[in-house]
Amino acid sequence: MDILTLFPFIVLIGAMFLMTRSAKKKQQQAMQMRDQMQPGTGVRTIGGMYAQVKEVRSDTVLLEVAPGVHAVYAKNAVGAVLEDEEYERIVHGDSEYDGDAPVVPDDASSLISGEDGPVAKTDLSKTDQGKKDGASADDAESKDAKRNGDDAE
Repeated sequence: MDILTLFPFIVLIGAMFLMTRSAKKKQQQAMQMRDQMQPGTGVRTIGGMYAQVKEVRSDTVLLEVAPGVHAVYAKNAVGAVLEDEEYERIVHGDSEYDGDAPVVPDDASSLISGEDGPVAKTDLSKTDQGKKDGASADDAESKDAKRNGDDAE
């Protein structure tokens, strides 16, 4: 056998080895992170919920998801253990105001106003503006009947 024939197989086996090695490394880091949990630590679950650890058990953890509301989660459901400052900032809001940040309005009314003031609004009501005062309801009913295929009477 020629070594060039075996070369693709060797490369494939090497790539598989490197991928499994990096996956194991990530699993070990996640286990170490979950082992760092202590009562009072802020965490984020894999579902995106922020909570505070109340009790750590062998395979589960008791989380306080709201004041006085406790839930039992599997340790594997914890996506990240947060620093105290980061947890407080996320849960209780950012107390620091950045004056350079753009201000986002609560509604879109300020986005549709022109330079001279508010833009004229379009009337989207279902009034029939094309009919004159002499038009009757019978004409409207006959048009509806034709539209629905009932004109074969």
